[in-house]
Amino acid sequence: METSSAIVTFLNFGLVGIGCLAVVEKFVPLFPSYVLLMLLGLTVSDGAMLAVTIMATTVGSVVGAIGWYGIGRALGSQRIEGLVTRYGKYVFLRPTLYARLANAYRGNHFWVTLIGQTLPTVRIYLALPAGVLGLEPRAFVAATTIGTVIWNMPFLSLGYALRGSSHDPVSIGFWVAAVLIAVEVTIILGFRFYKRSIAPPCGTRSRAIPTHTPAEEAA
Repeated sequence: METSSAIVTFLNFGLVGIGCLAVVEKFVPLFPSYVLLMLLGLTVSDGAMLAVTIMATTVGSVVGAIGWYGIGRALGSQRIEGLVTRYGKYVFLRPTLYARLANAYRGNHFWVTLIGQTLPTVRIYLALPAGVLGLEPRAFVAATTIGTVIWNMPFLSLGYALRGSSHDPVSIGFWVAAVLIAVEVTIILGFRFYKRSIAPPCGTRSRAIPTHTPAEEAA
């Protein structure tokens, strides 16, 4: 009830409150983000308001991500790792998860950030190692914005479409999230398989054509 009351209080402030809810969701993961987005979609009055709500939640989520990025950049690797080791378990950020997020940035920074914004839990904390590693801020913000729109839009739209129906938005949101994640995993695995298929075998070495100098031929 306390959580519901807090959401209602934020909604009383209109778009500003919706944006603030999106910021809070990045720092206080009380429940899955798709639940919040579906509930917000249920409160939207028309199509124009839906578009504005998508924009407001996107801005709020990006601001929250920038906050995590700033914390990581300000505190640095050693302090962040120490904090995660001590307190991470209380906010669903165990050291093993943080290590995986940091290691993910060995690949393409832009795509890792974009895809990470469409994965539960990962979308909250991925900005922390991004700040520690000092990723280029403009590319980080751009990738975060695109990924956030991809994640927010379907759930807000579904909530809007389900207004007045007897369907349970939470259970529908769960299955939509599962489908989105399954599609992403399939695309990632397919891309990796493609890269491996076109890569030359590890044992293959280029053989140089022997050349003979005139002195060697005379000998």
